Amino acid sequence: MRTVALVVVLVGIVLVTCSGVGAVEKRTYTYKVVDDCAIEADVYVSPGDADRPAILWIHGGALMAGSRDDIGPGDLERYLNAGYVVVSIDYRVVPKTKLAGIIEDVQDAYRWVREKGPDLFGIDPERIGVMGASAGGYLTLMTGFCVEPRPKALVSFFGYGDIAGPWYSRPDPFYCKQPAVSKEAAYAAVGDRAISRPPPDHNRAMFYLYCRQQGLWPKEVTGHDPDKDPAALDQYCPVRNVTPDYPPTLLLHGDKDTDVPYELSVMMANELDRAGVEHTLVTVTGGGHGFIGADPAVIRDALQQVVPFLDKHVKY
Repeated sequence: MRTVALVVVLVGIVLVTCSGVGAVEKRTYTYKVVDDCAIEADVYVSPGDADRPAILWIHGGALMAGSRDDIGPGDLERYLNAGYVVVSIDYRVVPKTKLAGIIEDVQDAYRWVREKGPDLFGIDPERIGVMGASAGGYLTLMTGFCVEPRPKALVSFFGYGDIAGPWYSRPDPFYCKQPAVSKEAAYAAVGDRAISRPPPDHNRAMFYLYCRQQGLWPKEVTGHDPDKDPAALDQYCPVRNVTPDYPPTLLLHGDKDTDVPYELSVMMANELDRAGVEHTLVTVTGGGHGFIGADPAVIRDALQQVVPFLDKHVKY
């Protein structure tokens, strides 16, 4: 029997140094426990008054890997310098936990921040934005319709609003050029228990490579076959759930991305436009996944649009 508890456990406090802010408290909390799996969040709080706006940061890793540590120092400093409290969360990962459970973790993290954040780390629960990269960008776009009240704004870095399309549900030409991974090797690389923080002995990139080579990512992640039961994935595709109530959204994507096609952000922008939702699509010319390969000046110009967007919709 599965047991779930939302908790407030302060795991530890350390001081980190951020340029322009000075000493910043990094507080680690356990915000949820599912059976024996504790799920944690790092909260970065700079000196200042209470009732500050907050950013919920969701890490990437194809929903199979990554952790709350993956927020970059430059990103962290950018938002702390702008006066935000930053909450970077873990969530359970595939394959033991399917997408429904991952989304539950994100919903519970958002609720935890809203309900406990004012007392624990001095945020204004009515001023929360959500952002993330890659799979974290996807989960960010999911919060546009799967949490209440909706975030004030979303920022998706090279994320995606559709998980059922051919890009994910068919063998990928880019990944098929790499040595083939067997199903046995793929599953041996990830273990057999629910986790929210992959241990060092996991080789989850191998599991991801197997899924992309076989076109099995949607099935392995959701438990549904997009060919046999396409309607089952509607609830997991933000691009199919855009309404006029969807939050203002900033999309940033490299136009040479070989992992998450640039067209996924274009599709999302088109749906936002159709619904009359305020949005901006920032194209990072020459950028691959993670903006790799783009001119540093182009990347800098793109990133400089993030804080003004957040300030307009979240801070004020």
